[in-house]
Amino acid sequence: MARGVVIILVVLGMMAGGTAPGQTLKVDPRIPLYQQVSGISGSASSIGSDTMNNLMALWLEGFRKYYPSVRIQIEGKGSSTAPPALIEGTAQFGPMSRPMKATESDKFEKRFGYTPTALRTSMDALAVFVNKDNPIEGLLLPQVDAIFSRTRRGGYPEDITRWGGLGLGGEWKLASISLYGRNSASGTYGFFKKNALFKGDYKDEVKEQPGSASVVQGITEDRYGIGYSGIGYRTSGVRVLPLAVGEGQPYSEGTMENVLNGSYPLGRFLYIYINRAPEKPLDPMVREFCRFIFSKEGQEVMIKDGYMPVPYEMVKEELAKIE
Repeated sequence: MARGVVIILVVLGMMAGGTAPGQTLKVDPRIPLYQQVSGISGSASSIGSDTMNNLMALWLEGFRKYYPSVRIQIEGKGSSTAPPALIEGTAQFGPMSRPMKATESDKFEKRFGYTPTALRTSMDALAVFVNKDNPIEGLLLPQVDAIFSRTRRGGYPEDITRWGGLGLGGEWKLASISLYGRNSASGTYGFFKKNALFKGDYKDEVKEQPGSASVVQGITEDRYGIGYSGIGYRTSGVRVLPLAVGEGQPYSEGTMENVLNGSYPLGRFLYIYINRAPEKPLDPMVREFCRFIFSKEGQEVMIKDGYMPVPYEMVKEELAKIE
């Protein structure tokens, strides 16, 4: 699990009140409703993560109930498209499903003289999906690595190319595994490479998809398919596989509850980056849209879209960055 996720698990566990299996996630009751202000109008652009496309659209839908004249164009082609868009000024919002790389942040700082502002909007479980008919019970992370990676830095002793290599029999034994993933512009691609492939290299056989929905659709239509994306894209045509860190470790399902208690190994933050100049007021529409994200209504959007809201303590930290 990413270091930043681990740091806040204690706080999140307190928010969830122990988080029993199957417990419904709720927004921290200390987070207030959004309070409308006057004079908000105009247009803006959001360029970045495909994973966060639905979130951005839902936030905009809720925001426009307060400010119907606001227009925000949303374009999601991958997290790596966010930093250059912010640098060039073609976007005011840069959603990213991974932290900005040092090289990206350095280019921004070289242009403006200060670093971009990162807002942690929510948490996600990056899921490994198989077709709904696949009987496999779960995977070890080293097995995931041996399926998707040609370098096998996770230490699994052999390459895995057929479902029989994972213990399946019958019609599955000799069936070749079909691999689905994201393209290199995607933050999901980078996160999976770092945390599931142990910073190794993907196999050439991975069918790179332009979006998370395309990954899930491919697996839905391919009985022998396997792939990864944010858990918010789960449909009835696929199953989310429980994962274990290694041999002898318990399997953990890709639920928000298990991200909260730290047992699921592929938890991550979802970010929005903005250009916030020090000692200067933020554009009012940008500020209010960010405030809406961290309101009760904005955090309820996370749950609606299959993600996890952040606790009150983090909301206070993120709001302080835009005031």
